[in-house]
Amino acid sequence: MRVQSLTLVAASAALLAPTTFPDAPAAPRPGPQAQLRSGHQLQAGPVRADRSGPRIGPVAPGPGGPVGPYRDRPRSETGRGAREAPGEGPVRAADLLARMRDCDPVSKGRYRSDAGTPADIPVCGTEDAVYWKADLDVDCDGRPGDRCNTRTDPHFTPATAYTRSDGTPLDAERLPYVVVPQPSRIWDHRADGVHGGSVAALVHGDRVRYAVVGDVGPRDIIGEASYAAAKTLGIPADPHGGGTDSGVTYIVFKDSEAEPIDDEAAAEKAGKRLARAFLGGE
Repeated sequence: MRVQSLTLVAASAALLAPTTFPDAPAAPRPGPQAQLRSGHQLQAGPVRADRSGPRIGPVAPGPGGPVGPYRDRPRSETGRGAREAPGEGPVRAADLLARMRDCDPVSKGRYRSDAGTPADIPVCGTEDAVYWKADLDVDCDGRPGDRCNTRTDPHFTPATAYTRSDGTPLDAERLPYVVVPQPSRIWDHRADGVHGGSVAALVHGDRVRYAVVGDVGPRDIIGEASYAAAKTLGIPADPHGGGTDSGVTYIVFKDSEAEPIDDEAAAEKAGKRLARAFLGGE
């Protein structure tokens, strides 16, 4: 959940120079998340005094693309330029973190972890993936359930930016998903082959878990994932006091897709394959 940003990030005109991948700063726990509407057209959501402020969703495709779920991009489980790495064992957190020791920024500016904190989190990239290191704030929006509803979260909204194939919202309680920032001058995730259903790997401590891109957040803040994603990482998942202030690494594989978007097993299968490939080549 997000509280309204106190200031806007000023995006720089040029790409940031490669740098050492920074740690995300400790931040106050977030507040609730704002409304997102389902569908494929860009729609304005109601203004709410929360972490994200006015939120719009779903996101329209990039310049020159049709309105819809990014069907103009070649998409597959294996992602852009992915190569199979040897070995069928689990991918180790230490190996993924070592692969991301340096940062070649793809964002033109940096994000905040929470409202009022320094803007010092870049989105970094390789040929096959984008990644960032931040906190984890719990997104509980989507299909109502026992743990994500208006009683447990007074700012709950029954919508997500991306929906299941039948048009219904995703289920934050059951589906591990990642939230990406709205396209802006800082970074447009669509330009890097990231869209609803893109496969992601989450690293926290010695755990590696797999997810999909399922929601869209504020333009200037990064570091948010679903209730189910937090739980599988061993992070407190309560939408109020849960989450963690730092130490979560988000990796999203370019031009990848788990289909259908709410098939957790498909995301895990594709994620393991893509993570091995990510470690096996530059």
